[in-house]
Amino acid sequence: MSTPEEKYSPPRKRLFISLMGLTCLILVGLIFMAWWVPNRGLANIHPDLPHIVGIIMAVLSGLAILGTGLLVLTTALGKDIFFTRFMRLVVIKFLLPVIESVGRMMGLDKDAIRQSFIAMNNSLVISQRQKISPDRVLVLLPHCIQLFDCEIKVTGDINKCVLCGRCDIKGLVEISRKYNIDISVATGGTLARKVIVEKRPKLVLAVACERDLTSGIKDCYPLPVIGILNDRPFGPCFNTTVDVRKIDEALSQILLVEEPELSKS
Repeated sequence: MSTPEEKYSPPRKRLFISLMGLTCLILVGLIFMAWWVPNRGLANIHPDLPHIVGIIMAVLSGLAILGTGLLVLTTALGKDIFFTRFMRLVVIKFLLPVIESVGRMMGLDKDAIRQSFIAMNNSLVISQRQKISPDRVLVLLPHCIQLFDCEIKVTGDINKCVLCGRCDIKGLVEISRKYNIDISVATGGTLARKVIVEKRPKLVLAVACERDLTSGIKDCYPLPVIGILNDRPFGPCFNTTVDVRKIDEALSQILLVEEPELSKS
């Protein structure tokens, strides 16, 4: 179980940004080659055609470079600059598969790439600075956060926990009561999707491993998802833990907290 004294190193966005930049350069190179290779043949069709195609390719290259720059600025400054939601679509649906392929060719660890992607996704979501009512935010937990041999199963209702403190469920129940927020424990992706459909939240904060968080972020788009990685001291899907401080910090940035009314004199 996580202790307050433990220090954690959050996933860095630098790797994903670096791979994104490399992917952008590759894309620009491919665009240039697509223009250069048939250039002489295009001239035979019409003398102005190479110039027209060259302008189109230059525009596409400029958009790729501009999009990469905007993503870097958005994540670096933590502010919604332009088209953040659209950029999330581009990153999640198009760039991520390409970047994973580039990473594999470079021999990079796929979980390291996923960690960096999750960190960047979180930055893009938080940069929009939306303030959401607690009743429209859903926290999703994997069932392996609870101790395997615990007799009280909290799947379906986290408040069944007796707060013994043997696992991180105790701290999560306290967060649920602190923010008056809905926390659900799912036994798998199918149940998680069912809970999301039933609750219809405006934002999901999910705790899981790299693979499940990455697929969950992709499946849930355009619903914004903030991903928090769990720790797996005993291996995957068994007595996993999570740093409750990360969840508390993320919620404090996106929750709409009503100011107490001043008493009238």
